[in-house]
Amino acid sequence: MPLPSNPADQPPASPGAGATVDQWLTYLEAIHPTEIDLGLDRVLVVLRRLFRRKPSARIITVAGTNGKGSAVATVEALLRAAGRRTGAYTSPHLQRYNERVRLNGEDISDDALVRAFEAVEESRGNVSLTYFEFGTLAAFVAFAGAGLDDWVLEVGLGGRLDAVNVLDADFAILTSVDIDHVAFLGDNREVIGFEKAGVLRPGIPSVYADSDPPRSVLQQATAQKVELALLGRDYELVTEQQAGDDAPAVELRHKGRAIRLPAGPLPIKSVAAAVVAIRELEPNLPVP
Repeated sequence: MPLPSNPADQPPASPGAGATVDQWLTYLEAIHPTEIDLGLDRVLVVLRRLFRRKPSARIITVAGTNGKGSAVATVEALLRAAGRRTGAYTSPHLQRYNERVRLNGEDISDDALVRAFEAVEESRGNVSLTYFEFGTLAAFVAFAGAGLDDWVLEVGLGGRLDAVNVLDADFAILTSVDIDHVAFLGDNREVIGFEKAGVLRPGIPSVYADSDPPRSVLQQATAQKVELALLGRDYELVTEQQAGDDAPAVELRHKGRAIRLPAGPLPIKSVAAAVVAIRELEPNLPVP
């Protein structure tokens, strides 16, 4: 005689037609047994159902411990100034989930976000996805539907096994490597650096935004023949106090050109790395 089923063990019902973003987010929180479950296998299965081939857009992946959001914002702004159509995916959000998915500089609308959620739900079948994995795939769906030129993707946690890394980057930015998320990434910079450098791809250009990369990052770059631009070797930041300025000016020197970086709240090393990335991706773009 079979044992009676426990209602608590039953998967939650998928939101129906007309569901709101908040209803979808409540559902996303309930469909996987753990909040964080690193690995690409589940995401790959659903990605291949959603996309028959790699999206035609250029993929710019940003990983690191600190400064990722600033690098994404700078890359996004410079590309848009060049007339490129951009999508930016970041996390977490401050007030509304829609902040995580930007299309041409604007937060995604509720309607577009719900449509993306519905597409992922239809494709995943019985594949269990975490909140972040589901949202990442939904961002990809929204970007593809908008016909964007560039997708700027911020890694959520680590790099190698993060859902964002399911897509091969055409350019990678590593902002920094420090001790974070020890339970998932390890307890020293070398191990963590290996995880974060997992976003690198053979032969693609990349930039590291700090002056002291772990050996594991350099080793991965060498092994994969990655052109990794390093602060202090391939470009420099020079601080100069100029008459009339309240704060010292910071000048980026890269490939024979000096570029004065704007003063502001963003971490200057992340901004500089983003400018280096744009100069590599768009050599003819007149970076101010």
